[in-house]
Amino acid sequence: MNYLIDNPVGATATIVLAHGAGAPMDSDFMASLADELAAAGLAVVRFEFPYMAQRRVDGRKRPPNRQPVLLQSFRQVVEDLAARADLPRPLLIGGKSMGGRMATLLAVSEADPVAGVCCFGYPFHPPGKAENMAARIEHLQLVKKPVHIFQGTRDPFGKHAELAGADLGPEVTVHWLEDGDHDLKPRKASGLTQSEHIKAAAGIIASGLFT
Repeated sequence: MNYLIDNPVGATATIVLAHGAGAPMDSDFMASLADELAAAGLAVVRFEFPYMAQRRVDGRKRPPNRQPVLLQSFRQVVEDLAARADLPRPLLIGGKSMGGRMATLLAVSEADPVAGVCCFGYPFHPPGKAENMAARIEHLQLVKKPVHIFQGTRDPFGKHAELAGADLGPEVTVHWLEDGDHDLKPRKASGLTQSEHIKAAAGIIASGLFT
């Protein structure tokens, strides 16, 4: 398994990040997120699911692996990293979109060492199909560890208005980022920037959410 690791001096926790369905671990978003989390004092580990790792080898685009394969891959990463003495604790898991969803599914059954989950642009439902939300959130009520979701208010995979009244379970907190889309990017007219949103999310995570 290939990892991209940022482990700044004095890091107080480690966060393992999985990519979204269509972009690799070194996409612009994932790189920016890793940079801000490291700057905030966390060690950051990025990895790729098998289908994306294979794309890196042969250049062919392919759909994501089936869910059992994704979860087993993520589980193996957690086991590998838990055995490393050079990465600080607590150990958090999370990711972008699909990667974040897989992290929440893993956290339903995952015992220690996972201390919590961070999701960036959670796919609450396919775009334009809010009626299909139940299948994406029912497991969240079973998670026994803290889950923090950083979501743009106009994310087509789950807008602020669409989530009103949804029962996400006692361990789930949604942090709404004003005017952000699925990549947490706001429109210019908002006066905000994607970088500001990513930096804000990193600061919240580093502020002691999981200690």
